[in-house]
Amino acid sequence: MNTKQLDRIHTGKGFIAALDQSGGSTPKALLQYGIQEDRYSNEEEMFERVHEMRTRIIKSSAFDSKHILGAILFENTMDRFIDGQLTADYLWEEKGVVPFLKIDQGLDELENGVQLMKPIPGLDDLLKRAVQKNIFGTKMRSLIKEANPEGIQKVVEQQFTIAKQIAGYGLVPIIEPEVDIHSADKGQAEKLLKHELSTQLSALGKDVKVMLKLSIPTEDNFYSDLIEDPHVVRVVALSGGYSQAEANDKLAHNHGLIASFSRALSQGLSDQLSDDEFNALLAKSTKDIYEASIT
Repeated sequence: MNTKQLDRIHTGKGFIAALDQSGGSTPKALLQYGIQEDRYSNEEEMFERVHEMRTRIIKSSAFDSKHILGAILFENTMDRFIDGQLTADYLWEEKGVVPFLKIDQGLDELENGVQLMKPIPGLDDLLKRAVQKNIFGTKMRSLIKEANPEGIQKVVEQQFTIAKQIAGYGLVPIIEPEVDIHSADKGQAEKLLKHELSTQLSALGKDVKVMLKLSIPTEDNFYSDLIEDPHVVRVVALSGGYSQAEANDKLAHNHGLIASFSRALSQGLSDQLSDDEFNALLAKSTKDIYEASIT
């Protein structure tokens, strides 16, 4: 584990940029960026277009360590290069931004009010490659749609089982049991979730470090005790479908919780913007998200 990167994530001011759309979400991300499907004819060309989009974001003067602590990549991006350097190396060496890797393969079918992660075949090989390519940590997402105690327990148990496997490679896992912001019983689901998270954290070995990526809670500062847990490097928040303004406003009411936004970060960015327009919009977004994260 890179101790400089660990210290940056644990104590630094800023937020984590989520640049990890993959597979089925990539065409939608490209459409939002203004790239129609007729701009690519196969999967390889699609990933070329999305890497160009991510490269433009990462190389922007607005994407810097003043506001951004880390960036979450997906596997295809980890394997590609920016200006002759592996993406993770470019992020850290040129930008001072800590690289993470999305490792999950999407969500399983809805059962007991939740969607567990699909199996992750070849996970050990992926983690070995992540270490070789200087990745600091990983991210994996589950989804909670109802306040179902059995379902939420299964989500958290699955997350921590895999997190321990990840930690065995010297990587820091980001555990992301998202609570659907449209859930009719979101607040109750969060209470059940916090109980399960606390139970699993208390059972970890003393040297195991994890991060948590959670929906912005219904009750302000609801996750304060998790933020203070000695096993937790950082607790970050997903935007979950809120607009950037909504997400920033809600985040600012939660001391110690920092952003890890995807759609909210890239909101308004377009292939059709000039470089000056693109950089100005991204600069405003990073500044606004940063300010909400350090409140």
